[in-house]
Amino acid sequence: SCVSSQIINNYLDGTQGGAVDSVSGMHFKDSKRKVDYVLAYHYRKRLARHQPGASSPEPMHGAASVAVVSNGETGKGCLELQLDSGQRALQEPPGARVIELGPLDVLEEEKRLQREEYERNLMAAGLEIEKDAENKSQGLSFVRIHAPWQVLSREAELLKIKMPTKKMYEIKEEGGILKKLNKIWCKLTEPLQPQVPQENTTMKSLSYPFSREKIYLYNIRDKDTFFDNATRSRIVREILKRTSTKARNSMGISTLIANNVYDAAYPLHDGEYEGQNDDMNERKLLYREWARYGVFYKFQPIDLIRKYFGEKIGLYFAWLGLYTEFLIPSSVVGIFVFLYGCITIESDIPSKEMCDQRNAFTMCPLCDKFCDYWNLSSACATARASHLFDNPATVFFSIFMALWATMFLEQWKRLQMRLSYFWDLTGLEEEEEHPRPEYETKLLQKRLKNKNMTTENSNEDEKDKLTWNDRMPGYAANFGLILFMIMLTFSAVFGVIIYRITTAAALSFSTNETTRSNVRL
Repeated sequence: SCVSSQIINNYLDGTQGGAVDSVSGMHFKDSKRKVDYVLAYHYRKRLARHQPGASSPEPMHGAASVAVVSNGETGKGCLELQLDSGQRALQEPPGARVIELGPLDVLEEEKRLQREEYERNLMAAGLEIEKDAENKSQGLSFVRIHAPWQVLSREAELLKIKMPTKKMYEIKEEGGILKKLNKIWCKLTEPLQPQVPQENTTMKSLSYPFSREKIYLYNIRDKDTFFDNATRSRIVREILKRTSTKARNSMGISTLIANNVYDAAYPLHDGEYEGQNDDMNERKLLYREWARYGVFYKFQPIDLIRKYFGEKIGLYFAWLGLYTEFLIPSSVVGIFVFLYGCITIESDIPSKEMCDQRNAFTMCPLCDKFCDYWNLSSACATARASHLFDNPATVFFSIFMALWATMFLEQWKRLQMRLSYFWDLTGLEEEEEHPRPEYETKLLQKRLKNKNMTTENSNEDEKDKLTWNDRMPGYAANFGLILFMIMLTFSAVFGVIIYRITTAAALSFSTNETTRSNVRL
């Protein structure tokens, strides 16, 4: 082909095509602007393949078969001419013919136009975009997005994101015996603490919703690092969700992904996490001190998790860590209850009487006609096994677990309020939820249907929305499916009961005496 068979994606590999250097893979080609978000999509371009004709003489050395890609890339044997109009044309080598592989389908062309319009709208919103060169007839391409300071400050003010100000105040520590106990606990658990930079817990900055008019209040040392990675990704994500295209009335990146215009949209990680000689970054630090099986015994670096992934993920892992810590005493108590059952199994009176061979307790047959009498000592193993889990200590364990659940809930409330205070989550407003792509599709279909139906009482200013009649088919389908699953569950249980009764009745008529005597319902 005209292009080398070793064509790679400029974004994934920095060795060809003017790609980004591997050291600055988190930035644009200028190595200054940071990549805040990435859009990925598959593309396919029209391709014409030149091959020697069957009746033509064999081409000379250097005039091999040629593939011409729509962006004008050519390989060996292509002669490029400059026309008077300034455009370039390709002169085919002697003895070559053109095979058209066919134009792109309408859907691919529509996707390309939607991508172009969407990216223009993103740039109109202030975002900066860098795209990969589409050097192949088809493949995977990436769009890198950078949010400059003007966009970050504007959106932070719009979203009312709390940022630290220059004013700081001291946090008073607990005194007395609690302070001493806390110091002792910190010394005992020092080997279990992750080796990450610790934030100052004695001083705290006063946070305030960001305002461009009061920018002098904020502790801005560097505009490029004032907003952390999680905040930058959140801001760009909000812009992606509310940017629309006229084609199909697509609202936001979720709709475009659902329509296969883009394959994915995601923020980048903070560099590589493997290797010994690379510079330390937050991702590598999290991997070494948190995301490896070798550090399962350590506490979680909650503040670093929150800084890297955001508050929502940080709160989740804070809850998970507290739940895991509370499982330790409950599991210890459960083990003691089980060991108590093992120790007292020989002194358990019901088990001793059932397992004593001298006590020949004869039990009635399990069925009327064909079942025989059976000895109670045959259920000795079952009785001994049940005592391991059902002994007097089990009553204490059930009371303990009831208190454990209450203590865990109250402790989580305290931890949640503490993290909300340190992470400035108090008074946080609920994030606006955007409509799902399926809802937008149904709304678009209704809008197009209503456009063709004109009535005298129609109100053009009335906002389109799905009415009860529109939702009724979905509700009916969901209710029918739920009812079907409930009936299926009852049918399965009823079928098992009938199967056991039928099987027991069939085995009762067996000519084998052992089979008849072991029939159980």
